[in-house]
Amino acid sequence: MKISKKSQREARQLFRNCQSNGLLDENRVRQTVALLVEKKPRGYAGILSRMHRLVKLDLEQHAARVESATPLAEDVQAELQKRLEGVYGTGLTIAFSVNPALLGGLRIRVGSDLYDGSVKNRLEKLEQNF
Repeated sequence: MKISKKSQREARQLFRNCQSNGLLDENRVRQTVALLVEKKPRGYAGILSRMHRLVKLDLEQHAARVESATPLAEDVQAELQKRLEGVYGTGLTIAFSVNPALLGGLRIRVGSDLYDGSVKNRLEKLEQNF
């Protein structure tokens, strides 16, 4: 569906209004969407579509997934969380998981950023060079 520039602009403005202290307020988003559905202004479907995309991107940017070959100790998890929040800001949700296929090291994904320091990745790069 093609969205008009006006609808895009309105969606961005509504999205900015749903934020408080740089973080997305879930209740404001719900109220905004409910109000849009109730009032049904011109181009509201496009506005809702763009709002959905903006909210989805924001949630992805504030969610981190950390994979390791073995379970991480609590102090390592706390230090990693502290460092990631230093880079990406507060409000970051971090999920830790174990992936034995990594062989060692860490793989961290925050939004579209990927930091891969795993042994598996290094071996694959070495294989490509030969």
